[in-house]
Amino acid sequence: MAGRRQWWALAVLVLPVLLISVDMTVLGFALPYLSEDLAPTGTQQLWIVDIYSFMLGGLLVLMGTLGDRIGRRKLLLAGAVAFGAASVLAAFSTSAWMLIVARALLGIGGATLMPSTLSLIRSIFLDPQQRRTAIGVWSAGFSGGMAVGPVLGGWLLEHFWWGSVFLINVPVMVVLLVAGPFLLPEARDPNPGRFDPLSAVLSLAAILPTVYGIKLIAEHGVTVVAALCVAAGLLIGLAFVQRQRSLDQPMLDLELFKNRAFSVSVLTNVLGIFALVGLLFLIPQYLQLVLGLTPVVAALWLLPGTVAGIIGALLAAQLSKRFRTSSLIGVGLLLAAAGFLALTQVGTDSGLALLVVGFLLVGGGIALAETLTNDLIITAAPAERAGAASAISETGYEVGGALGVAIMGSVATAVYRSGLPDGTADSARETLGGAAATAASLPPAQAGPLMDAAREAFVQGLHVTAWLGTLLLLYTGLQAGFLLRLPRVRARSQFLS
Repeated sequence: MAGRRQWWALAVLVLPVLLISVDMTVLGFALPYLSEDLAPTGTQQLWIVDIYSFMLGGLLVLMGTLGDRIGRRKLLLAGAVAFGAASVLAAFSTSAWMLIVARALLGIGGATLMPSTLSLIRSIFLDPQQRRTAIGVWSAGFSGGMAVGPVLGGWLLEHFWWGSVFLINVPVMVVLLVAGPFLLPEARDPNPGRFDPLSAVLSLAAILPTVYGIKLIAEHGVTVVAALCVAAGLLIGLAFVQRQRSLDQPMLDLELFKNRAFSVSVLTNVLGIFALVGLLFLIPQYLQLVLGLTPVVAALWLLPGTVAGIIGALLAAQLSKRFRTSSLIGVGLLLAAAGFLALTQVGTDSGLALLVVGFLLVGGGIALAETLTNDLIITAAPAERAGAASAISETGYEVGGALGVAIMGSVATAVYRSGLPDGTADSARETLGGAAATAASLPPAQAGPLMDAAREAFVQGLHVTAWLGTLLLLYTGLQAGFLLRLPRVRARSQFLS
C-alpha cells in the first residue's frame, strides 16, 4: 500500500503534466502580443503554434521506449532540464525563428515528460484502487492545466510581457529537479535487449509526416502536399510494423495490441479526444465571434466544463469500487454524447446556458471514461514495458486531437461556406474571423447582413459537427462498454470487476 512518500511523489509527477497542458492553451492569448514584437510571417506564426505538438506527438513512442531502457526517472529529470531551458529561450526570443526553435525544444522536452509520469505511477502505486486514484489525480492535473491556461495567460499578459507565459515553467521544473531524485523511484526494463536504430528512425519518419499532414489538412484542406505527407507516414508506419515483427526484442511490442483491454482502451482514448478537441476548436469561436464575448470571459464560461472534468477524473476511482469498470467507461462516454446533443440546439443570439451545460457533460464524461481507460492501458502492459504503453496512449491523444481538428474543423468549414450567399468575399468565406475582418472594412449597411449570414452559417456548421460528435461518442461508449465487459478481457485483467 502506498504511504505518504508515494502520494508526495504523485504531487511531483502532476507538476509537469499541469505545465504541459497549460502550454497547450496559453499561447493563443500571447500570439497578438508576440506577433507585434517579433513580426512573424503567416507561415512562421503557424509554425510557432504547431511545432510544439508536432514534436511532442512525433517523439512520444521513441521517448517512452527510451525511458524503459535508461530509466523513467532519469528521462523525466533530463526532460525537466530541457523543458526549463527551452522555456527561458522562448521567453527571451528576439526573432520568430528563435521562438520556433524554442517551441520545438519544448515539444522534445514534453515528449520525455508525459510517458515518464504515467509509467512511474504504475511503478509507484501497486494497489489497483490506489493506482486508479493516482491516475485520476494525474488526469485532473491535465484538465486543470487546460482550464488555468487561458485565465493565467490573460492575467500575465495584462501585467507583464508575452515571455512571462513561458517563464512560469521554470520554477515548476526547478521543484521537479529538486524533489524528483528524493521522492521518485527509478524504474526500467531489466532486459531491454539491443537498441535498434532503424526502428527509432522509422518511428519518427512514420509519425512526423502523418501528424504534419493532418495539421495541413486542418489548416488548408486536402492538398497534394498534405495527402503525400499522410500517405508517406502510413507507408513508413507499415515498414515500422514489419520491422518490429521481424525482431526478437522489438522497440515497440505489438503483442500489446492483442490484449483487448489495451487495444480497445487506446481506440476509446483516440475517439474520445478526437471529439473533445474538435469541439474545443469551435467553441471559442462561437463564444467570441457569435456571442461577442471577450477571450477572458469566454474562457471563464468554459471553466464549469473543465471543473467537471477534474471531478470526473477524481470520482473514477471511487465509482469503480461499486460499479463495473466497463460500464463506467460506457456511461461516461454516453454522458459526453448527451453533451454534444445539447450543442445541436444552440443559436446565433442565445445558447450560452446550453453550451455551458453541454460542455460540462462532455468534460465530465470524457474525463471519467479516459481516467479508467488509462488505468487499463498501463496495467494491461507488463511492468517493464509501462513506458512504451504510456507513450502509445499519449500518441493516441496527439493523433486523435490532430484528427479532431482536421476532420471536425473541415466539416464545420464546409458547412459554413455552403451557408454563405453567392458573391461573398473570399476572405469572408475562409473563416468566421475572416468574415469579421471583412465586415470591419465595409459600410454598416453591408457589414451587418454579412455578419448575420456568417454567424448563421457558422452555427449550422457547429450543429453538424455536434451531431457528428454525438453519434461518434454514442458508438464509442457502446463499443467500449460491450468489448471491455467480455469474459476474455475480465480473465486477463485484474482491474475489471
